[in-house]
Amino acid sequence: MKSRKSKFYVVWKGRQPGIYDSWAACEAQVKGFPGAEFKAFPTRAMAEAAWKESYAAYKGKNVAAQRWLFAPNPPALPCLCVDAACSGSPGPLEYQGVWLPGEKQVFHQGPFAEGTNNVGEFLAIVHALAWLEEQADERTPVYTDSRTALAWVRKGRCGTTLASTRKNAPLFALIARAERWLADHPRAAARVRKWDTDTWGEIPADFNRK
Repeated sequence: MKSRKSKFYVVWKGRQPGIYDSWAACEAQVKGFPGAEFKAFPTRAMAEAAWKESYAAYKGKNVAAQRWLFAPNPPALPCLCVDAACSGSPGPLEYQGVWLPGEKQVFHQGPFAEGTNNVGEFLAIVHALAWLEEQADERTPVYTDSRTALAWVRKGRCGTTLASTRKNAPLFALIARAERWLADHPRAAARVRKWDTDTWGEIPADFNRK
């Protein structure tokens, strides 16, 4: 049985503000306290950095996707991060690209009917590469957390076993278009890199639906 990952809690406003290493200790400070301000962080370093700032800087943000800020070997910046989300397999699919630093959404596509997550990841990478080309940007790397999609992009072909149907015909049209683009830009895949989820946390383009 895997042990539960520890979290660290910052209490900006509570009975005794500070950093706590368990939910029980944090809860004792905020439960029933009017207007309590607190948030969980995956590492002590992130909690200590957050403690020096205001609650407003973290309210409503997915802090698990900000661990990269505190990594000894962070991702190359600036960069374009991509990810996909699919409700079921197959199911409604969407994907997006997020710029770092700043975590600004650059593009979002979908939902598409009867897709899969790997297909979305593949399309997101190619979309990012094409977008960078339109900006005449030849240096910015693209990060993905999908080994499968990265392998497909390097081969220049979407290796999905998804069955083609009338409902997902638009999706297969996008796949064909992406494969043609890769064939016309054989060196583009070299700028795609694997996001180190274990070290950096969730990729900033994650839809935060886990």
